[in-house]
Amino acid sequence: MRILITGATGLIGSEIVKQCRLNNIAVNYLTTSKSKLETDPNYKGFYWNPSKNEIDTACLNEVDAIIHLVGASISKRWTASYKKTIMLSRVQTSQLLFDTLKNHPNQVKQIVSASAIGIYPSSLTNYYSEDFNTVSSSFLGQVVEQWEQVVDAFSSLNIMVSKVRIGLVLSAKGGALPEMAKPIKFGAGAAFGSGKQWQSWIHITDLANLFLHVLENKLEGVYNGVAPNPETNKQLTKSIAQQLKRPLFLPNIPESLMKLILGEMHILLFESQRVSSKKIEDTGFSFEHYNLQSALQEEY
Repeated sequence: MRILITGATGLIGSEIVKQCRLNNIAVNYLTTSKSKLETDPNYKGFYWNPSKNEIDTACLNEVDAIIHLVGASISKRWTASYKKTIMLSRVQTSQLLFDTLKNHPNQVKQIVSASAIGIYPSSLTNYYSEDFNTVSSSFLGQVVEQWEQVVDAFSSLNIMVSKVRIGLVLSAKGGALPEMAKPIKFGAGAAFGSGKQWQSWIHITDLANLFLHVLENKLEGVYNGVAPNPETNKQLTKSIAQQLKRPLFLPNIPESLMKLILGEMHILLFESQRVSSKKIEDTGFSFEHYNLQSALQEEY
């Protein structure tokens, strides 16, 4: 099997590449950096520049499926221009892939695209499964909705469409966890707001394996990329502190303060999405890290 990966050098992409190597899956990957082009037959790089609609169409050679992960980080201050970057980096890249597949001969049968649980409205009481169909009115909700719509269009090319709505990814190598751990390491850790907001997390290895499970079992449709046991922000903060053997004695950090510091992106810390993993488990997928302690021990 040979797959094409976008975003292969990112946090999730590099873990998926690692799992592909263990499973003898050859990888073509797209990069915007010509210095990152490798020529190993099992890990081949191809250049693209989505903002200029440029792509090396040889990236599709012998490719059976695509894992589409690319997208600008949401953990950066949301200025008006950066919000545009967040949206375009997802929609534009998906559109370029679509046009390339439409206009060039290929044997691609499936696309597995990253998505996000930010599509679900913030709620302390709801428990979200994939068929919940009210989209969050937040900026992230709108981004995910448009992103998924562009990916859905691939089905018109007779390509199976699969989407993984990713939760909070736990990895000491990047993403949210090192940022959450930083103040705790210096003894300045505290929960945000009431601390009751739900955080649906997943360990990085489980997430990579979940993508490959969707691919290898040809699972169509939407799957939540979250572990079975969501935790509250308060419990998550407490568990990180326990792993790092640091005390937590500061009062909870008020939302108004974080809004002042981070602007609109402060909602990342205060939104509550309690999300179900039942659908993916029902397909036979089993998690290595069912509970938070196990996932954090692995990383620290």
